[in-house]
Amino acid sequence: MACTSCSTGSGGSPKGCKNNGTCGTDGCNKLTVFDWLANMKSPNDQDTFNCVEVRFKNGRKDFYKNTEKLTLSIGDVVATEAQSGHDIGVVTLTGALVKIQMKKKNQDPYAESIPKIYRKASQKDIDTWQAARDREDKIKVKAREIAIDLKLEMKISDVEFQGDGSKASFYYTASERVDFRQLIKEYAKEFNIRVDMKQIGLRQEASRLGGIGSCGRELCCSTWLTDFRSVNTSAARYQQLSLNPQKLAGQCGKLKCCLNYELDSYLDALKSFPSIETKVHTEKGEAVCHKIDIFKGLMWFAYTNDAAKWHTLKTEQVREMIRLNKAKTPVISLEAFAEEVLPDPKKEFKGTIAEESLTRFDQPKKKKNNKNRNKSRNKKNGTKPE
Repeated sequence: MACTSCSTGSGGSPKGCKNNGTCGTDGCNKLTVFDWLANMKSPNDQDTFNCVEVRFKNGRKDFYKNTEKLTLSIGDVVATEAQSGHDIGVVTLTGALVKIQMKKKNQDPYAESIPKIYRKASQKDIDTWQAARDREDKIKVKAREIAIDLKLEMKISDVEFQGDGSKASFYYTASERVDFRQLIKEYAKEFNIRVDMKQIGLRQEASRLGGIGSCGRELCCSTWLTDFRSVNTSAARYQQLSLNPQKLAGQCGKLKCCLNYELDSYLDALKSFPSIETKVHTEKGEAVCHKIDIFKGLMWFAYTNDAAKWHTLKTEQVREMIRLNKAKTPVISLEAFAEEVLPDPKKEFKGTIAEESLTRFDQPKKKKNNKNRNKSRNKKNGTKPE
């Protein structure tokens, strides 16, 4: 999320958020791409790629064509082409690496529809841009009040002004279709600007607003996560997590994105396991699997006629029983293959407070000698000691 502290201060110098290179909202570094081709010169017979990457508010990025052949470097504030008027953004990437990024995002690097960069932003452009950014918080509060008065089932989550201050995009979330034709009229009349309504999902709203996750760190979507992959409850089942919606849901109300982080490792580990739907036929009856432990390589089986009593088996033993079943060799019982698994010893950790006394640093009081005490008392009274 971008913050107003990144804007320009008095005299054209950047304000800075005083975080010693780390933005408080992490908007300055989100989606940052390291230009590893910056120190490499292009061949003599090859021209430098004339497109650059520009970042706007909330980490929004787009590609623009440098038709004026301006000398641009990372961090330059530029005025870019917009639907009507111009927008102000910061250059985040230049050179041949931009072409790679465009191909990665399925954009044609040589398309004629790529918007242009007009010029480097002047001080007047920056002042207009900053004045528009300063209005966003007040307008967002008023926009929410108007939406509530019109009894619309929607939530205005953010407002983004265009660089020239003539247009504002209102980002909202809604569970159902919303007729906001009257709302646009009220906004245009109240704020005297052109209005653009953009609906976003709950995940995009959380990435814009930010927050702290259950892990105690900032939300991944607001710091470094660039794309939102679909998350299913099957990811929790594969990892043997409790299907508790309160624990599996993130701040956005959807399943946590981090459920996908270790999913591939679990799927690779499960390849060495027999199927959990495997049935083993023994002379004592049919047995089915009730639970597995991926890390220890264990499976728990129980007879269908005695489901309360589980037997612990290793994956190698289960494969051996399956092989015997396929060879139509009788398997005596689960007990013949079951292995006794000892519980892990409990480790008792003692802190320094439990091991040491709180008064260990206190010095004991020294007992004064009675002779010295009597001498000082006699000296004070003017009498001689006996």
